[in-house]
Amino acid sequence: QVQVAESGGGPVQAGGSLGLSCVASGRILDIDIMGWYRQVPTKEREYVAEITKGGETNYAESVKGRFTIYRDNGKNTVYLQMNSLQPDDAGVYYCNAGVQYGTIDDYYRDVFWGQGTQVTVSS
Repeated sequence: QVQVAESGGGPVQAGGSLGLSCVASGRILDIDIMGWYRQVPTKEREYVAEITKGGETNYAESVKGRFTIYRDNGKNTVYLQMNSLQPDDAGVYYCNAGVQYGTIDDYYRDVFWGQGTQVTVSS
């Protein structure tokens, strides 16, 4: 019914920048919150940032001042601009979206996740 797909990951040197994007598609009626998480093999998935439909944002302390989340509601897309990247920022970045989907008369709400995109930061 709904698909979420991230893009934009890749290798970057410490101190560099990288931008991620994530698009939700399918029988979408509305998307409330969209967010980014990251995970490395030895740790649990970690919250990075989120943004509401109205544009309110929240960030993990570790990325405040360096990462910026923003979205284009018309395109069902959320972005993550990452600056001053450090090796600790490396990992697989996942996007999620709180989606109302279906039809006007028969709808549901669920959180959908993408498959992730790898970010590698070399020192």
